[in-house]
Amino acid sequence: MEKNIDAFFRNEKAWQEEFKELRKIVLSCKLTEDLKWGKPCYTLEGKNVVLMHGFKEYCALLFMKGALLKDPAGILIQQTENVQAARQIRFTGAREIVKMAKTIKAYVLQAIEVEKSGEEVELKQTSDYEVPVELTRRLDSDSALKSAFKALTPGRQRGYIYYISQAKQAKTREARIEKCVPRILDGLGFDD
Repeated sequence: MEKNIDAFFRNEKAWQEEFKELRKIVLSCKLTEDLKWGKPCYTLEGKNVVLMHGFKEYCALLFMKGALLKDPAGILIQQTENVQAARQIRFTGAREIVKMAKTIKAYVLQAIEVEKSGEEVELKQTSDYEVPVELTRRLDSDSALKSAFKALTPGRQRGYIYYISQAKQAKTREARIEKCVPRILDGLGFDD
């Protein structure tokens, strides 16, 4: 274990007891502990299996390929409608984790088996998303912007499509497009 992981657990005040209990369970499954995205991440042969993270109202175990897991206890949660692969189990207290320890371990072991199998979540392609008319018009009228947009990774393209399409009014969608143009031309994603 790396020292920065131990520092994470020492310094994380909000969910310290909960993380301690989750850590015991996950480490008993023989995964490698690392720190990724500033959070404890547990891997199998370098591949991410489960991540521990805390929010204001709950802490969670996030299963990277959670969409492939069977959920007999009905406890897996899709964080938002746009999350395709990952699923969470959420907790609000250490007692809850202790009580569910066997179930949690069973889900972690199942996630390990999914990773060993090599199975992948079938992700939606960028072409499966409806591109706002305003964005299509803007791309068609500016060849440099269109080339820059096409050069973005599919995930970055989806980020812009999602952000722009969430606006209810055409005027707002157009304003969002203009706001994004410099970032697209620079090859950056919406969240970069």
